[in-house]
This record gives sequence, structure tokens and C-alpha cells, in this order.
Amino acid sequence: MKIEFAPFSVPLERRLQTASVLQWVFSFLGLAQCCITIFIALLFTRFWLISALYALWVAIDWETPSRGGRRSHWMRNLVVWRYMKDYFPITLVKTAELDSTKNYIFGFHPHGILVAGAFLNFCTEATGFSKTFPGLTPHLMMLSIWFRVPFLRDYLMSGGLIPSDKETASYILRKPGGGNVLTIAVGGAREALDARPGAFTLMLKNRKGFIRLAIEHGTPLVPVFSFGENELFDQVENPRGSWLRWTQERLQKVMWISLPLFHARGVFQYSFGLLPYRRPIYTVVGRAIKVEKKHNPSEEEVDELHEKYVEELSKLFEEHKLKYNVPEDKHLSFI
Repeated sequence: MKIEFAPFSVPLERRLQTASVLQWVFSFLGLAQCCITIFIALLFTRFWLISALYALWVAIDWETPSRGGRRSHWMRNLVVWRYMKDYFPITLVKTAELDSTKNYIFGFHPHGILVAGAFLNFCTEATGFSKTFPGLTPHLMMLSIWFRVPFLRDYLMSGGLIPSDKETASYILRKPGGGNVLTIAVGGAREALDARPGAFTLMLKNRKGFIRLAIEHGTPLVPVFSFGENELFDQVENPRGSWLRWTQERLQKVMWISLPLFHARGVFQYSFGLLPYRRPIYTVVGRAIKVEKKHNPSEEEVDELHEKYVEELSKLFEEHKLKYNVPEDKHLSFI
């Protein structure tokens, strides 16, 4: 394989963009392991009190992630996120006004490999969420297991990440006065196994928990499609029925996380590595779907709203796909 090396004359701005994305990829792939290692290692040094006091703090602070977390304005506005945004670049697109006196559920599609669009748009201010949607506070849901990792839990909460369980979701949606956005990557980790350039397959047919949640709280649903999300990485071929896909799906059920074998470019060369390609992402936020509140909705009511949501999501995709370089003959498929 011929290796294409990066030129020596790369401007400092682009180098800083690459460095910002490198730390983000590391945070996904290795930060949890490092946090656990540091926490345990400190116990066997003269600094053992740090881990001991932190363990006490976690015990006292255990419920905070499920109570909306503890976001940090400073963390969300770090310059590193602006460099990361410019690397791709990533753009947040508003198609309709949202009432800041209401709470909302954003259904984010597609999941992609590392959910880059959701992270930059809803966990940082790099794309200007607060200016685009004044009065709204975004919360992005993430697997609950990561909030049990020492040190990492506080880092995640600082950006507005919260555990992906019903108790936490309900707490956010019950907040009086409105102004809260609960963002859910509906396809979840399993959808990442279908994330590759040119793919528009969404795991949505049997994903109805967020629909039921919306009805129980009378919360408007907003479909969000992130054009370019699947273009960032290549993935080893894993068609359904193959031994690789079978293994990945079994591991996902056991570990709660998917293990897509992805690759793209490196730091000093463009031929292989784990850094995403420099390809633009346009995260388009659709119109709100009105939802009537009902404490215990029937299966028929859930199915009816689910069908309407799929219809609105498809309409959003079709209305904007040509603007963002999606061929006219490409359509969403649902599994």
C-alpha cells in the first residue's frame, strides 16, 4: 500500500485542528482505561488519599449524573472544541424556531462511529448552540456505565452528558419552566456497525422507547439528521450473517458497546489510522412534532407517533439531502 504523507508545510492552524481531534479520539478509545488505572495506581502510592477522598466524593455525589449532571460553561467553551469544529468542519443548521418555555426530545441520526456531530453540537458551544437556540439547554445521553468510571464521570458531566436511562430522561423532561433538550442517538451502539461512507441505514423500526417517553411527558419530538456523520471513517466489511458481524453483535450484547473495526487517516499521513477524514458535517435540526401527554399510552398510540416521527425524519432528509451532497437516488432505509 502506498502511503501518502502529510506535507511539512502544513499551517499551524491545521496542526492544532488535528491535535484537537486526536485528543477527542483518545478520550473515546482510551480515557476510561487511563482514569481507572490512575485511580487504582494512586492507592499504592503516598498519594493514596487522593483516590480515597475522591471515592468518598463519588459516594456523596452518586445521584448527580441522574439529576441533570453538572455542566461547566468553561469546559463547553474551550478553544480546543472550536479547533475540532473547524477540522471537519461541523455546522449546526436550524430549520424552525423552538419555544424556550418547552422541553424537547431531539432524536439524533445517524449514530455514526463516534457520534462527532452530536458531541460538538450539544456538548460544546463550538457550533453556537446557545446562540442558535437561545433559552434551550442541551443534554446528550450516553451509556450509563461510563458514569461509574472515576474522574471520567466528572469530565463527561462538564459537557452536559447524562446517563441514558429512563430515570434520568424523566428528570430532565419534568423540569418546570421548560428550556431543556434531551438528545438521544436513537440508533445506539448497534447502528455504528452500519456506519460507513454512503450508508443511510438507520436502526429505528423497533426503537420506540423514546416515543413512549415523549408521550408520557407530553414532550415535543424533534428529528435531527447529521449529514456527513457516516463519511468520517471507513469500516471493515461486516455484512449481516458474516462471522464478524455475528461476533460484534454478541459482544455488543455482553459489553453494551459496539466494536466497529473502523479506520481512516493518521496524524502524519493520510493512508491509514484512527483519525477521521476531514469531511464536512451538517447537523440539521427539524421541526417539532406536537405530542399529546398520556400517562400510560397504548401500543397503538406509540406506533402511531413512531410512524409520524419516521415520516418527519424522512421528509427532513429528502428536503436537505441535495444541499449536502447526497445523491438524489439515495433514501433512508430503516431496520
